[in-house]
Amino acid sequence: MNPIAAPTGDELLSILPELLLAGGALVLLLVGVFARNSARAVMVLSMLLVAVAAGALFLIPVGDEPMFYGAVILDPFARFMKIATLIGSLFALVLSSGSRRKEVTDRFEYPILVILATLGMMVMISSHDIIALYVGLELQSLSLYVLAAVNRDSVRSTEAGIKYFVLGALSSGLLLYGGSLVYGFTGQTSFDGIAAALVGGEPEIGLIFGLVFILAGLAFKVAAVPFHMWTPDVYQGAPTPVTAFFAAAPKLAAMALLIRVVSEPFAAVTDQWQQVLVFLAIASMVLGAFAAIGQNNIKRLMAYSAIGHVGYALVGLSAGTEEGVRGVMIYLVVYLAMTLGTFACILSMRRAEGPVETISDLAGLSRTNPMMAFFLAALMFSLAGIPPLAGFFAKFYVFSAAVEAGLYVLAVIGVVASVVGAFYYLRIVKIMYFDEPVAAFEPMGGQLRGVLILSGLFTLAFIVFAGPLNELASTAAGTFF
Repeated sequence: MNPIAAPTGDELLSILPELLLAGGALVLLLVGVFARNSARAVMVLSMLLVAVAAGALFLIPVGDEPMFYGAVILDPFARFMKIATLIGSLFALVLSSGSRRKEVTDRFEYPILVILATLGMMVMISSHDIIALYVGLELQSLSLYVLAAVNRDSVRSTEAGIKYFVLGALSSGLLLYGGSLVYGFTGQTSFDGIAAALVGGEPEIGLIFGLVFILAGLAFKVAAVPFHMWTPDVYQGAPTPVTAFFAAAPKLAAMALLIRVVSEPFAAVTDQWQQVLVFLAIASMVLGAFAAIGQNNIKRLMAYSAIGHVGYALVGLSAGTEEGVRGVMIYLVVYLAMTLGTFACILSMRRAEGPVETISDLAGLSRTNPMMAFFLAALMFSLAGIPPLAGFFAKFYVFSAAVEAGLYVLAVIGVVASVVGAFYYLRIVKIMYFDEPVAAFEPMGGQLRGVLILSGLFTLAFIVFAGPLNELASTAAGTFF
C-alpha cells in the first residue's frame, strides 16, 4: 500500500478559509462554554471570523488542478461563489445581531452553528469528488437542522426542524444512492474520473439513474419543485434571523454545487441532465408564481418567492453554456442582495407586543416609516423583475442564455411566470402606499437599517456594478468551458 503523503503548503493554503472557520468555531465554542454572558462577544467574533475568511480568499492564488488526491479544487468559480457565500453568511449574522429575538441573540451556539454550516458550504463549493461533496453537504445540513429548531420553546420552530431533518435525511439518501450507482458504473468517485469514463460512448441506463438521483438530492437543497415541500413550513416556523440565513448563503452554495456537478463530471451527457433541469425550472417557476398569491404571512410568501427564483436560476443552467452559467452566477448575487434587504425589513416588523409577520401589518408604511417603505418597494419591484433594477438584469441574463441555447419555450414560460409573480410583489407595494396606516413599528435598529440601505442601493444602482460583476462572473464561468 502506498503511503499517504502529507499535504503540501499550497494545498493547505488553498483551504485556509476552511481552516480558519473550523479552528475559529472550536475556539468560539470554548469561549461560549467557559465565559459568562458571552453570547454578544461570540456573535461579534463570529462576524469578524467570517470577514477574515472572505478576505483570505482574495489573497489565495487559484488554479485549475484539483488537490488532496483530486478531492478539492480552488478555481475561479470556487473563489467567486465562496466569497458570495461568505458575504451572505456575514450579513445574515449582522441581521441576527440587530434583531431582538432572544432565542438567537442570547444563545452563543447560534453564530457557531452558522459558522459550521458555512464551513460545510465552502467544502461543497470546492468539492471535486463525490465523497467530498457528500461530506460538505452533510456538514452544512446537520448545522441547518439544529438552526431550524434553535428556539426550543416554540412548537413551530421544533416542528420546522423535525420536518427539515426527516426530509433532508431522505434527500441525502437519494444523493448517496445516486453516487453509489455512478461509482458502480464508472469505477470513479472523482469528477475528472467520471468525466473521462463518460467520454466517447453511450451512457448506461444505470448511470443515468445515478445522475437523476444525484440531481434529486441537490434539488432538495435548492428547494426546487417537487422537492420544495419543506421550504414554506421551515421559513415560517424557524426564527426570522434563521430564515434570513436559510434564504441567503445555503441557496448559493447548493446552486454552486449543482453547477459544478452538471458542468464537470456529467458534461458529456448534457442531453440527459438538461431534461431534468428544464422540468425542475418550469415546475419551480410556475408553483412559485401561483402558490404565493394567496399567502398572508410574509415569511411564507418569501418561501414561495425563493422557490420561483430557484426556477429562474435553473433556466440559465439548463442552457448548458458558458453564458448560462455566467447568468446564474449574476442571478445568485443579485438574489442574495434582494433577499437580505427584504429580511432586514421583515425583522423590523415589530411592535411593543412582539414581532408581526402578516402582510397587512405593512399597511400605510409609507406614512409611518417612509425610508423603510421606499427601499422595500424598490426590492419588491426588483424581485418582480421590473427595469432598470437589478432583478430585471438578472432575469435578462438567464432568459437570454436560454434563448441562445434554443430553449424558447422555457424562456417564454419564465417570462409569463415572472409576470404572474409580479402580482404579489406589487400587492405589497400597494398595501404600503395606498392602504390606511396601522400602528407604527418600533424604530429600526442600526444593523438592520445598514443592511437595508446597502441592499437597496445595490438594487437601485446595479447598472454601476453590472460591468465589473459581469467580468468576474465571465472569468469564473470560463472555468468549465
